[in-house]
Amino acid sequence: MATPAAEIDIDVPLVAGLLGAQCPELAALPVRIVANGWDNTIARVGDQWLVRLPRRAAAAELVVNEQRWLPTLAPQLPLDVPVPWFCGTPDHQYPWAWSVCRWLPGETVAVAPPSDLGATAVVLASFIEALHRPAPSNAPTNAFRGVSLQARAEAVVDRAHLLEAIIDTPRVLRTWDRLRSTPAWDGPPLWLHGDLHPSNMLTLDGRLSAVIDFGDMCAGDPATDLALAWMLFPPAERAQYRAAAHIDEHTWRRAAGWALNLSLAYMTGDDSTSMPAIGRATLTEVLTEFD
Repeated sequence: MATPAAEIDIDVPLVAGLLGAQCPELAALPVRIVANGWDNTIARVGDQWLVRLPRRAAAAELVVNEQRWLPTLAPQLPLDVPVPWFCGTPDHQYPWAWSVCRWLPGETVAVAPPSDLGATAVVLASFIEALHRPAPSNAPTNAFRGVSLQARAEAVVDRAHLLEAIIDTPRVLRTWDRLRSTPAWDGPPLWLHGDLHPSNMLTLDGRLSAVIDFGDMCAGDPATDLALAWMLFPPAERAQYRAAAHIDEHTWRRAAGWALNLSLAYMTGDDSTSMPAIGRATLTEVLTEFD
């Protein structure tokens, strides 16, 4: 699955023009485009700032969610997150909201894994417990995150058959059927990151330092975020993470179901990104533990 095409051409003159019109205190700094992701283009501004701009209409509301909610959530979180410092608004140059955030140093976990996975398990558990608090009634929801495993069943089956040349589809679907039969989340909707994987976390000097890209933040079943356990940890550290985060058996099994679901989605992704490799490793860990 290729990265969606941009619906607007975001280049250095556009970013510079937006800063000049709306955020003049940064307008004199050099601008360079450093990333074009699935939803957003990232421009670095000087050494300390970045500009995050949706590259398609479907992503525009995600930036608004970050602007609305991250300033409220960030103070309770034990890792750095990209809190919007300035919120740009639509104008004649650009049709959607955009954000200026502090540049967070480091490399993604997909590129530079933490040097001590045991210590990382404890730090990540503290981050998850701080984030997974009951969300207010007006928190955003997401049709693809935080929902029941049953709601993802059709997509899982379709992808398992699509990938049958490279996976053991009967084994995958057998494991999936066992995991999705786990009782559903019956607690209040909790705050979720919504897209927690190794390419959305940073390390600095070998330590987990930041969690980025909260565009999919929403309220729902915490198992969605907990799927990270199979993306990042081998069995011993995964057990350490589970104990530190106080995850019960049903939530753990739903999290494994989410990890299987997401692994297949990642494996259909663009091979120019880290996601297919993350998907393959995750699927192996889930099948090893639950099949």
